[in-house]
Formats: sequence, structure tokens, C-alpha cells
Amino acid sequence: MQKVLNKFGSSQRFLNQVIKSERLVSKKALLKRTVESLRAKIHLAPATLAILIQCAAFITLVAGYWLAGWLAAAYFKTDLNFSIFTLVLMQALLAAIFSYIAGMDSWWRWIHLCFPVAAWGMSQWHVPSELYLAGFIISLSLFWTTFRTQVPFFPSRPIVWQQVAKIIPQTKPVRLIDIGSGLGDMSMYIAKIRPDSHIEGIEIAPLPWMVSFVRAKFRRSSAVFKLGDYTALDFANYDVIFAYLSPAAMLTLWEKASQEMLPGSLLISLEFEIPGIVPTMHIEGSKSSPAIYVWKIA
Repeated sequence: MQKVLNKFGSSQRFLNQVIKSERLVSKKALLKRTVESLRAKIHLAPATLAILIQCAAFITLVAGYWLAGWLAAAYFKTDLNFSIFTLVLMQALLAAIFSYIAGMDSWWRWIHLCFPVAAWGMSQWHVPSELYLAGFIISLSLFWTTFRTQVPFFPSRPIVWQQVAKIIPQTKPVRLIDIGSGLGDMSMYIAKIRPDSHIEGIEIAPLPWMVSFVRAKFRRSSAVFKLGDYTALDFANYDVIFAYLSPAAMLTLWEKASQEMLPGSLLISLEFEIPGIVPTMHIEGSKSSPAIYVWKIA
């Protein structure tokens, strides 16, 4: 009889563990659905969302600190004191968590995590105001249109230039443009190994464009660099369009490319896919290079 009871008891404990496990899984699934629902409802530009997240983290920190201080005074008869650096770390962690919940890309989480700490550090070092002004001007020259275009500054690597050089047609001259050409490295590389072709780069941020323009002159490169917005271009003038933009810009890019590019021309994107559009060619990414997607216009 005792053996039966022991066996029943162990079975009951196992059943209880299964029930607890199922409840935990269901809670995780509910939390995941809630997070996904919140992400689906957020349609703000990343820069706007980042500002709101830092504000939300600050408000949460202040409210939490006030509540914890009240509880400590009311029930433990003590004052709650944290160092400024501890509060800064809490702000950074809260902002990173909110960034994850909002579905921002991974690099934004690192920005949210580092920004409060960096700001506190600079305030402690008594950095001259002139240096802040210089940093602001440089940042403005690099990222001044990121708020509107949602395309930050992304430099590519030599391995990418080499792969793109192999993808473009080899048997005839081509007209290629690198939209968001940055410092111009890829355009100048392609122009060097394909002197029969016409290579252009267009960049909307003034500082990278100026750097690429000057570098091309010093190197005597045949690559041509323009300052402007690629949306003003006529894509029908190019055989190959290379883009290293951001997920937010890909659908708009595809709408323009599919309407304007001629049959047989190539749209090449580094790292970012076009949602719902199957690429003609896909080169897997690695630690040294992101994935490359190619669409041949029909």
C-alpha cells in the first residue's frame, strides 16, 4: 500500500511540475504576444522613438526612486540614497530594456545603454563647450538627414566591394551608382578595376560627400560623387544600383526601382532585404561581411 502511495505521490509531484511548466510557458507566450503587439503599434522614426525611450526611462527612474524612498522611510525608518553614477546606470539599463521592447535594432540598444554613461562621464571631465560645439557640427554633417531618411552612416568593407565587382556584368560597360556612398571607397574601387564603366556615388550628408569628393580628386579616380538625395535620381539611367541603407528605407527603394529601372538591370542591397520580394541572388553573410541581396529587374 505504501509503495502505491509513494508512486502516486511522485506522479502527483511530476504532474504539478508539468502544470507549473505549462503555466510558465503560457506566461512567456503571453508576454511575447504583448511585446509583439506593442512593436506592431509603434510607427515612429527611430530618432523620435529613441528620444521618447530616454524620456520614458527617466520618468520611470524618478518614479521608482521616489516610491522606493517613500517605502524605505515609511517602513524601515531610513533614508534611501544612491550615487549619481548608480542612477545613471539604472537610466541606461531601463532605456536599453525599453528599446528592446519597442523592437529597435540591436545597435540602438547599445546606444541607449552607453549614452547616459557617456553624457555623465563628459560632465565629470568638464569638457570645454567648444568641444561640444565641434562634436555637434561634425555629427550634424554626418547624420543631419537621418531623422528624415532613417538611414544612418554605414561604411562598407573591402570584401563587399570585391563581391559587388563580381556580381555586376563583366562583358559590357555598366553605369553603376552607389546610393549613400559615404566616404566613396566602394565607388572608387569599382572605378579602378572597371575603367570601361561609369561609376557614380550620391550622398546626402555634406561631410562624407566632401571627403569622397576630395579623395577622388587626390586619387585621380574616375568615380563621380554627387551631393543630393537619391530619390531625385532617374534610376532608368543606371544598369546597377548599389544600396547600403536601412530596413526602414527598403520598401521605398523597391517602389522606385521597380518603376524606373530598365529590364535586366540589377538592384544590389548590402545586409537589408526587401520585405516580401524574393531576391534573384543571395550571398550569405559572415563575420567579416553582411549578406548581399540582388534583384534582377524583369
